[in-house]
Amino acid sequence: MKKNKDILIQYIGLIIACMIMAVGLNMFLVPKTIAPGGLSGLSVVISKLTGFPVSNILFTISTPLLLFSVKILGKKDAIKTFIGMAILTLSLKVTEPLSTISLTDNTLLAAISGSILVGLSLGILFRIDASTGGTDLIALMLNRIIPSIPVSKCLSMIDGTVVVLAGVVNMNFETGLYSAIALYIMVKIIDTITAGFDYAKAFFIITEKKDVLQEAIIELNRGITILDAKGGYTNEDKNVMLVVVNQKKQEVALKKMVKELDEKSFIIVTDVYEVLGKGFKSINAV
Repeated sequence: MKKNKDILIQYIGLIIACMIMAVGLNMFLVPKTIAPGGLSGLSVVISKLTGFPVSNILFTISTPLLLFSVKILGKKDAIKTFIGMAILTLSLKVTEPLSTISLTDNTLLAAISGSILVGLSLGILFRIDASTGGTDLIALMLNRIIPSIPVSKCLSMIDGTVVVLAGVVNMNFETGLYSAIALYIMVKIIDTITAGFDYAKAFFIITEKKDVLQEAIIELNRGITILDAKGGYTNEDKNVMLVVVNQKKQEVALKKMVKELDEKSFIIVTDVYEVLGKGFKSINAV
């Protein structure tokens, strides 16, 4: 029962993500020939050259590519990817009339708005472990042919080529720059969504006053993990206290408290993108 519910949620998320991507492409990126990498970006470039709809071009390119990559993906993932690709194609077809609506004449604003929507949709797809196919399939096949080139480099080369082509076909160098900006924003949005929105900071406190600090931190209603360490210069045993806080005021309070109780302490503060467990997000929510 739970498995069926998870599958239903995944497909609802897939449909929503595809509709968001289609709106971002048709309303903002296609009219300005902004191609932020990927097969969707390549389809925008080819659409500019041929006049054919982006949805038709994307489906035409993706289908043989998916068939060639069945061995890499496996039958199950290939079928799932084909369903995602079909839903995206249908979404692009349904939202096609939006390309005639000019919400803004500002190309930079269109690039930002479109990339935010496309990045949001891709972030959702990654979160629900879904796929609509794309340049990652090309990158995987290239990596199989030339193993010395990592998949990440293949993706970068493909996306970079699409960005350059956007400027070439539009006969405008600035279009390529706008496409590069859109690609950057899109990647950042994807990273934000996949990493999570939870605010958290991790404190590594190296101190000789463990007992005093431990008692004070517990009073702040935060958990502590004590790590055994040894100083590299003095060769003396040290105490390292690991504390994670999820509020800005707790971060400020902890810094102030450590400073007051142990001025000689050494503190390392680092960003934490996601925390699972007691006092934070439930591990079952993943």
